[in-house]
Amino acid sequence: MKRQVVANQKFLNIAAFVIVALFLFVIAYLLGISLAFPTLLLIVFIFLKAYYQSKIMHLAIRLGLLLAIIVATSYSLINYPNFYYLVPVCAISMLVVILFGDLKLAFVMALLCAVAVGEILNNNFSISIIFLIGGLVSSLCAWQSRHRAQIIKAGLISGIIQAFSFILFLPTNQWLLPGFLKLNTLFLLINGIVSSFFVVGCLPLFEYLFGVLTNISLLELSDFNHPLLKRMILEAPGTYQHSLMVGNLSEVACEAIGANSLLARVGAYYHDIGKLEKAEYFSENQALNSSKHDKILPTISKLIIVGHVKDGVALAKKYKLNPLIIDCILQHHGTSLTYYFYCRALEDMKCEEEIKEEGFRYPGPKPQTKEIAITHLADSIEAASRTLDEPTPARIEEIVRKIINNKFIDGQLDECELTLKDLERIAATFIRVISAMYHSRIKYP
Repeated sequence: MKRQVVANQKFLNIAAFVIVALFLFVIAYLLGISLAFPTLLLIVFIFLKAYYQSKIMHLAIRLGLLLAIIVATSYSLINYPNFYYLVPVCAISMLVVILFGDLKLAFVMALLCAVAVGEILNNNFSISIIFLIGGLVSSLCAWQSRHRAQIIKAGLISGIIQAFSFILFLPTNQWLLPGFLKLNTLFLLINGIVSSFFVVGCLPLFEYLFGVLTNISLLELSDFNHPLLKRMILEAPGTYQHSLMVGNLSEVACEAIGANSLLARVGAYYHDIGKLEKAEYFSENQALNSSKHDKILPTISKLIIVGHVKDGVALAKKYKLNPLIIDCILQHHGTSLTYYFYCRALEDMKCEEEIKEEGFRYPGPKPQTKEIAITHLADSIEAASRTLDEPTPARIEEIVRKIINNKFIDGQLDECELTLKDLERIAATFIRVISAMYHSRIKYP
């Protein structure tokens, strides 16, 4: 029910934004050729600054590069009548929505590109609105794409819509020119199809240039034939099972609050790869009633446990994982206290020794995004739920809420954007999923 409410709210927001975009489009043309584009640039800059704040300059540079492609293409085709219907506005719209995962940003870019093309091509209002419609449709169809086939489908649909829009906006005195009609509708259809192939082919290049990770690349990373995941299955099977459960918990919690569920799931798969270096020192990989930490000092144990974060980052860089996955590895413990070894150190200390809590904390940084913060919570809760002797729903709820509350009080969630309402939804999701994991069965004879 909550998911449906969130989806409906998103739809209403998107519909309102489309209306605003169309209104700005009309205002831009009423201002005339000399004022339309600069005015829109100013409005877009204000919009970006309000929504993206500290990232504004990086985002402006990236969008500027994509806009430059449209401007260059428009100027190169301006002297070739009919061929300017091949300007790939819908390709740029699809790239923006796939690379940044923001439908509103894609709509803004479609609006900018459409106005720019119209002004370059002798203030052609009809071609601007055709490309604006094509850009909006391609953005909607390519939004949250997880397979390349969806991008091809988005290009085909946007090409058909552009061709149909051309027919609608064609002056009545040109309806009797079948050659003119066929040629331009064909160009607009080809525009959508070629744009989709352009996006599929150039997507890895733009991912590398912009330092982003798309859903398509995330799905490739989730393949269990990846060398790191194969190593984990063979060398640290307990950590592998733990990572799968953390991934499942993180995914459903992200869906509950509208965060990037796929990024959280894949990040969770790799969050503990540093344990591969000393797998036998982690409880999930140890035999029952046997621990290597019984024979070493708590301070040494702490160094080994905390060191898996540094080892994980080193492995991720060696295997050239995306920076977003490396951030998950680096931040998934935040500055949490290794409480078990801290208590052991307090028990073993001599009278003249002083044990400081700061010496038994992870180096951080604290989680910076919603996805990593949820992985941070899921990691602790999944591990804690396995210690329950009788995992009844009441006990599961108690331990989930206790851990989330402790993380909140400890300040581990201070640097991400989770709200109290988000935390309540996350807690409810964790309780539901973990209770299902430990459901009771009848005893078979």
